[in-house]
Parts: sequence; structure tokens; C-alpha cells
Amino acid sequence: MKRKKKVKKILNILKEEYPEATTTLEYGNPLEMLIATILSAQSTDKTVNKVTNKLFEKYQGLEDYLDAEKKDLEEIIYPTGFYKKKAEYIKKSCKIIAEEYDCQVPDNMEELLELPGVGRKTANIVLGNSFEKLEGIPVDTHAKRLSKRLGLTDKKYANKIEVDLIQLVPKKDYLNISNLFIAHGREVCFARNPKCRDCNIIEFCEFFDN
Repeated sequence: MKRKKKVKKILNILKEEYPEATTTLEYGNPLEMLIATILSAQSTDKTVNKVTNKLFEKYQGLEDYLDAEKKDLEEIIYPTGFYKKKAEYIKKSCKIIAEEYDCQVPDNMEELLELPGVGRKTANIVLGNSFEKLEGIPVDTHAKRLSKRLGLTDKKYANKIEVDLIQLVPKKDYLNISNLFIAHGREVCFARNPKCRDCNIIEFCEFFDN
């Protein structure tokens, strides 16, 4: 089966299985989306949402982050891991946004990638969710795993996997496929001991051992 046809069928099945699949990060505006996504690196969305519930209540706008003491930020975001580096990313990104982008989170890939702590995955998540702009596909650990198991890529690194997926996925589904892979990865296609016999896309999988 050609891979584009395979992707179309996979998308249709997963959309039916997870009709409300979307980001589970909680946010109210582009700045909060950016910060939440930075915090999500090497952490779970559940942990991030617990942290941002407190963080977004204390810091309600760009000026609040600019004025914040780094150690105070670190204390709040500690549960997400790598808290010192993440606090540094948040402070530096907010400074750049204030000084170079008129206090508005950039709405394009090139400028987002200039912000500390922002790679293509983060930029794609911010663009897709906050600005409804689909410039690429967010490739997280779930997307990496499922893409390989489904035979959609043989690449190791996220940026190269994204290139392969872009060749196969309709642009309108760039964000959808990421969210659907996350949903399926959390429910069925675990990194260890996946529930293969409960998988509704098993016919397309090259990992399952019959």
C-alpha cells in the first residue's frame, strides 16, 4: 500500500477513535501557550498543567514575567524538571518578545525559532494552536514512535521525521496527526508493552508481531 494512502486511512480511523483529540496543555493566550510548551519538554502535560495553574495565576502578562525574580519562577516550575534552564528560557524569550516584537508572541516559524528554548516542535504547537497556522508537524516522542512503527519514516531525529511526514500528510491535518498520535500513544501504543491487540490501526503496523 502506498504510504499516502496508508496515512489517509490511519487518519480516518484515528479521527473516529479520538474525535476530540487536541492539545491537553491548558492556556489562555499565545504567551501562555508558548510558556506551557517550553515547560512540557521532558515533562508530562498533566504535570505542566498543575504548574501553570499556579504560574498563570501569579504571572498574568508579559510584564509580570519581565519583572519576575528568576528564583521565584524556578520554585514554581520545579516539578517540570530542568527548571533552571526553563526559567532562563522564559525570562529571555519574554525579553525578546518585549523588545523586538512589540510585546506580541511572533506568529511565524522564523521568528519563533529565534526565541530561547523554542525548537520546531514548540513553534509548530504554538502556531497551530494559537494562530491556526500550519507550517509543519509537531513531532514529539509519541509521533516519533508511531511514525516508525507504522512505517512512515525510518529516520531517528524529529526534524527529519517531520520532513517525511510532511510529504505524506495533507496540510490541513498537520496538527491533527500530531494530536491523534499523542492520543493513541497514551491510550494504546505505549513505548513498552503496547496494547497491540487493542489497536484499531494494527493492520498498518510494522512493529506488531503476529
